[in-house]
Amino acid sequence: MATAEQLKALIRAHFDDDSEKFKTVALQIAAHEAKVGHTSCAREIKSLVQNVKNSKKKVMPFAKKLDTLEQRDNYADMLDIVLSENLESKVTRIINEFRKKEVLRKNGLKNRSKILLTGEPGTGKTMTASVIANEVNLPLYVIQIDKLVTKYMGETSVKLRQVFDHIEDYPGVYLFDEFDAIGSDRSMDNDVGEMRRILNSFLQYLENEDSFSLIIAATNNPGILDKALFRRFDDVLEYSLPDENQILRIMKNKLEGYSGKDVYEQDVMEVALGLSHSDIAKACEEALKYSIMDETTIDKKIMIGVLQNRRELYRFKEA
Repeated sequence: MATAEQLKALIRAHFDDDSEKFKTVALQIAAHEAKVGHTSCAREIKSLVQNVKNSKKKVMPFAKKLDTLEQRDNYADMLDIVLSENLESKVTRIINEFRKKEVLRKNGLKNRSKILLTGEPGTGKTMTASVIANEVNLPLYVIQIDKLVTKYMGETSVKLRQVFDHIEDYPGVYLFDEFDAIGSDRSMDNDVGEMRRILNSFLQYLENEDSFSLIIAATNNPGILDKALFRRFDDVLEYSLPDENQILRIMKNKLEGYSGKDVYEQDVMEVALGLSHSDIAKACEEALKYSIMDETTIDKKIMIGVLQNRRELYRFKEA
């Protein structure tokens, strides 16, 4: 249930016509309900807020078509993603600073707008970009690294310039996924002159960028990034595999209404430890298929089986 302070905040936001504050408080209530196990209530609140957001999406200027950019249409929100408290706090800070960017600029300050996400695959980096885009009401563009980096001398630098022109002209959240493809350390033995020039160009563009867009770079291999990159970013978010508490939250979010209580017992948690957020979510989806097709409740045996199947995929990959 909402606290008295939250109810008062909702009332004030309503009469102040502050829709952003109203939505923020509503999502805080939904997050609390989810944490105490009332996930159906949390989803209903989230759905109500999302419907309002979708009906009032900003009309963005018609963007140029670049083959290096893919605009994503499916967005996640803070209730869809399971993060550590530290990461959740950092993501919330990025969102709140963007919402207050005009106030910050009037005081000679700038919101965090250049973010580096590091960590193992499947731990929530790409979803974080989607959440941020949704929360700040901007389109999400994913830079297609395979189309950005070409074999022709000078062409990659030209395409990179076009991307940063787009960032300047069309506000959005821009995700450079698999960023190490262009951000590798210039001193590495396998470095070639062209890639060194590309990285130099990127560093210069990033340094001079002063738009109303958000730039997010994501990598699974932070150790090979050029050291000069890190100081160009306003914040670095480090992702890791989920702990038992996060595993429990992922499973409850996915399995509510379909599972028995034994699904959340310690021996199930032990099988899930070491898997990524994405792996656990996919295992839950497999369990849901069993439940729906066989018209049965998901029990511990089913859940351990689908989790072990996810582990088998890694065994084949390493073989």
